[in-house]
Amino acid sequence: MKITVRRAYVFYAVILAFLAGTVILVVNIAMNGKTWVANPANRHLYSRSNDVVSAGPVVDIRGNILAETQGNKRVYNDDVVIRKAVLHVLGDTNGYISTGTQNLYSDSLSGYNFVDGIYTLKKHGVGPELVMNIDSEACRVAYEALGNFNGAVAVYNYKTGQLLCSVSKPTYDLVNKPDDIDTNPSYSGTYLDKVVSGLYTPGSIMKIITAACAIENIPDIYERTFDCNGEYVVTKGQRGVICNDDHGEGLTFEEAMNKSCNAVFAQIAIELGADKLKATADSMGFNSELYAREVRIKYSRFNPPANDKLELGWAGIGQSKTLVNPTHFLAIMGAIANGGDGYAPDRIYTMNGENTNKRGTEVMISIDPETARQLDYLLRSNIANEYGDSRFPNLEMCGKTGTAQITGATSHSWFVGYSQRDDLPLAVVCVAENAGSGMKTAVNVSNKVMQHFLNNPY
Repeated sequence: MKITVRRAYVFYAVILAFLAGTVILVVNIAMNGKTWVANPANRHLYSRSNDVVSAGPVVDIRGNILAETQGNKRVYNDDVVIRKAVLHVLGDTNGYISTGTQNLYSDSLSGYNFVDGIYTLKKHGVGPELVMNIDSEACRVAYEALGNFNGAVAVYNYKTGQLLCSVSKPTYDLVNKPDDIDTNPSYSGTYLDKVVSGLYTPGSIMKIITAACAIENIPDIYERTFDCNGEYVVTKGQRGVICNDDHGEGLTFEEAMNKSCNAVFAQIAIELGADKLKATADSMGFNSELYAREVRIKYSRFNPPANDKLELGWAGIGQSKTLVNPTHFLAIMGAIANGGDGYAPDRIYTMNGENTNKRGTEVMISIDPETARQLDYLLRSNIANEYGDSRFPNLEMCGKTGTAQITGATSHSWFVGYSQRDDLPLAVVCVAENAGSGMKTAVNVSNKVMQHFLNNPY
């Protein structure tokens, strides 16, 4: 009898071990299946040169082929300029550009799913088609408009979250990869998609955040007037925050925004204090890890000093140690244009044959609706009353320029903005490295890519 009982216990232990092993296996497959399938050792997907030879085609929103498999080889768009313009958002098949679509969605391109594995690939010989929201011609326009400058340009639909244009420079041609890419300084940072992974000193576009804090914390901000003699002196006898001009006396808050007056906004930042400024910035996604769907965004950094008023003044106008990410600021523009909700930019239109819009729009940034309304008014006033609508013909643009001073180098040129047209709900961000005034290169690039969408509705 005792022997029978012992055998029963052993039998039960074996069953429990088997069930536990099965559970562990299923959990591991669920958690790691995509990674295992995408491993370069999987010769169903990869050639000996680690090229994804069986992946499905990738096309843009207008049906133009960006990448596809032909004869056991991955091939790309025939146009070398388009190949360079879409490089970072499309990505390579070797994983050098970690945030590229071909890397992030390698499992989807292979047709992998938890139940069938890569059965679709084995049955059809190639994975399913992936359609991107990206307009490759818009990327060409942005790429060519940047000229010899490096930087980042992005456009998205602030009503749907569709990322329609995403360009990062420096770049290269996937078909003819330079032999000196790892040694030539001109290719420094070329594997980095600056749209999602770049960090830049923002300059005056940061005044949008300072303005939001003022709107929420200074009740009479619109009734006040300010003076500017070219410098805001914090401590008598010492250098203060230098302004870009002598704007004179009696400036209203709106006029100070229009003229991007450093002196006024440094004064406002110091009056608000570090805690309130940081609280407003944090509420808009600063100092937080953000995601644009599956793409992790390099988080923007804003930690103004509480015990150094001069440095606080510089931080309030986008200098000091402040750093921002282009995609993050694009979502902030979307939130203002949308009356509060800034959606996460989404690069994928259909995946595995299903429209990804069914996933719904994800809110990346939230702004108080009344604050958004007042910022919308100020940003429209900038264009109408200072920059001139002639810089953005027929676009009904709102926006802010930035000239970010860089130690020992020419300033970065910034523009962030959006169209108020109901038939063109698009926001744009442009940073052109070492290109000088935001009123020049960044405005020009932003206008050209927005005109493309005005003339070529998608």
